[in-house]
Amino acid sequence: SVSGILVSVGGQIMGMFLNRGTKEFESVINSQIYIDKTKMVDFFNKVIDTEQRYVCISRPRRFGKSIAANMLAAYFEKGSDSRGLFEGRKLSSTQNWDKNMNKYDVIRIDVADIFARRNDTTEALDYIEHGILIDLAEEYEGMVNVQEDKLADALDRINTHTGARFVIIIDEWDAFFRDNRLEPEVQKRYINLLRSIFKGNASKKFTALAYITGILPIKKYNSESALNNFDEYTMTSPGELAQYIGFTEEEVRTLCEEYNMDFEEAKSWYDGYHFENDLHIYGPNSIVKAMLRKSYENYWSQTVAFNSLSTYITMNFEGLKDDIIAMIGGEKVAVDITGFENDMVSFKTKDDVLTALIHLGYLAYDRINEKAYIPNYEVGQIFERNLKNTGWTDIIESINASEELLYATLDMDTDEVAAAIEDCHMKNVSILKYNNENSLACVLTLAYYTAKSQYMVVREMPSGRGFADLVFIPKQHVDNPAMIIELKWKKDAKTAIEQIKDNKYVAGLEGYHGKVLLVGISYDKLKRGETDKAKGHSCVIEEIEV
Repeated sequence: SVSGILVSVGGQIMGMFLNRGTKEFESVINSQIYIDKTKMVDFFNKVIDTEQRYVCISRPRRFGKSIAANMLAAYFEKGSDSRGLFEGRKLSSTQNWDKNMNKYDVIRIDVADIFARRNDTTEALDYIEHGILIDLAEEYEGMVNVQEDKLADALDRINTHTGARFVIIIDEWDAFFRDNRLEPEVQKRYINLLRSIFKGNASKKFTALAYITGILPIKKYNSESALNNFDEYTMTSPGELAQYIGFTEEEVRTLCEEYNMDFEEAKSWYDGYHFENDLHIYGPNSIVKAMLRKSYENYWSQTVAFNSLSTYITMNFEGLKDDIIAMIGGEKVAVDITGFENDMVSFKTKDDVLTALIHLGYLAYDRINEKAYIPNYEVGQIFERNLKNTGWTDIIESINASEELLYATLDMDTDEVAAAIEDCHMKNVSILKYNNENSLACVLTLAYYTAKSQYMVVREMPSGRGFADLVFIPKQHVDNPAMIIELKWKKDAKTAIEQIKDNKYVAGLEGYHGKVLLVGISYDKLKRGETDKAKGHSCVIEEIEV
């Protein structure tokens, strides 16, 4: 009996793993907001039955990985009629778009879902292999011994006798490495199962296409990939598939127009993952919720165990704390991504921790300059909340004081502004080691940290004849003046004000009308304990109307 393994969909008996039907993709395209990513199938039509048939895509949670898996399953699955789901969409504009439609048996595995229904990882692994064998035995009667066969042997035998070839899709493939970090024997057994169906000549016979997706890239053993025949498309190297996992900036702009939402604010909240060719990718979950709820909020933290971030950022690796604080201050920090073993336990250096945070989505990666950074305001809020669990008193106090600094600036209280910035600098100078204008910009970003709730804050904004150091643009419905802050090291604060005027930085506030505060801040190195009034921070503030 296969009771409990097979389910009925529309009167047709469907397997739990084999040829599950198209309902999952249908629910996606019937959603209130659906972005057409069907052209992604064209890529897989080109690699199916080639040496490039093995594909792994890793992205953070809620980036659209599972939606892509549902789409591929619906397209390739034998026994379904998917034409109506794809006809008239972007895929249908490509050459021979339907050549592989509904021609393959599709094995679909959702590892995280299986874990959710089973407490024991060994039981979950047994269920995967045994469940697929039961489905195959039902479909290919007499060719599978459910009790004795290994999965790879059964697939090979079916192919030999019938010529059947399979599309194998594994969603959340890395759950064994994320959620069960302390069970290496189970992990090795899982990897061996994957190797048995994806490696070697037998696999090429019965596997037409393999698509595995998760948060982490493929696990490394001794610096080598456990499945080195897979082409990987990751957060650090997304390649030509970057545009299909996540929303592009053009897609977000169109949604903002449709839902009458401010695009620049959406950009401030959710932009920041930048790939090759200046491609900006947004997390779909946050964008969809913001559009439907008509509110820009932190939706990403609702989908992940974001409190665990403090576990990673407080790991005892030299230089890690310095880098985290620098990134909170708006800096990018150098990171070597090559040593990361693609699991959540084998950390050897700060670079391993930073690389893990990139794959988890807490950090973004500048591939050209090989640097990591906090991508946007939404993720920045998660860092801010987790700082309370770090014990980093000075940085916490500086952020807590930032609201008072903002109001002192709005009140044009130059003495209070200078004192507050000096206090922030002195509390963090031992970590940040700042003695120039670029370094002071990082201190200023820390000092004005909570201003991000009311302003879009832009570092090095192109304005007039140069780049303004810090520009604060009020968000919609915020009745505060815009602010342009210019920083000078070992120069008079009035010089900074004159530079704002001479270089016409105000021109960068295109479309803004109202009051603008011009804020000049100077800094002359003041050692801890010094009180020389000729040194330290000074401030000049002027108000103009545009």
